[in-house]
Amino acid sequence: MGEVPMAGGWTMSGAWLPMCGQSWSATTVSFLLMWLVMMVAMMQPPLTPALWRFNEALRTSGTPHPYLMTMLAGMGYYAVWALAGIAVFALGAMLASAATQFPALARGLPAAGNGVVLAAGAFQLSRWLGDTSEQCGKQRSERLPPGTAWRHGLRLGCECCRSCAAPMVILIIGGVMDLRLMTGVTALITAERLGRSA
Repeated sequence: MGEVPMAGGWTMSGAWLPMCGQSWSATTVSFLLMWLVMMVAMMQPPLTPALWRFNEALRTSGTPHPYLMTMLAGMGYYAVWALAGIAVFALGAMLASAATQFPALARGLPAAGNGVVLAAGAFQLSRWLGDTSEQCGKQRSERLPPGTAWRHGLRLGCECCRSCAAPMVILIIGGVMDLRLMTGVTALITAERLGRSA
């Protein structure tokens, strides 16, 4: 993605706006495909142990088709991240479009972004986040119908979206396509998940 020069001397990722005659629908699809590929790459390392434990619980309880059920749970998990991507793009595109039209807003965005990053860091260290993210990856051992596996994946995705919100906000503000930042956020999320499950 290219960079768009903005008032105030900074550049914005071209992922938020139509480029080279693209329509808004093509831009949206392009962003969502990029988002899903990024989410699979970033979230599979912390998700794998949770799915492994879920599969073991299914097999131990004698639930039929444990691998299919585990796959359904994983699909539910990524469905939540896909919905999050739609919300992120809608907000980012709206803000980017406004920033291109109002130079005063564009000049204020870097300072506002710094404030949001600081708030995200404080949220990441908060006790509330620590309490809620303890639930991420916990399993049940009873026999489950397929719909329950899907709902389990949705619940796991919602819990992980909430507990990963701060690092994801930092990634989005810092540069959604920055591979170094993406790698750092992935390492942080994975370390937190593995530390909590140990």
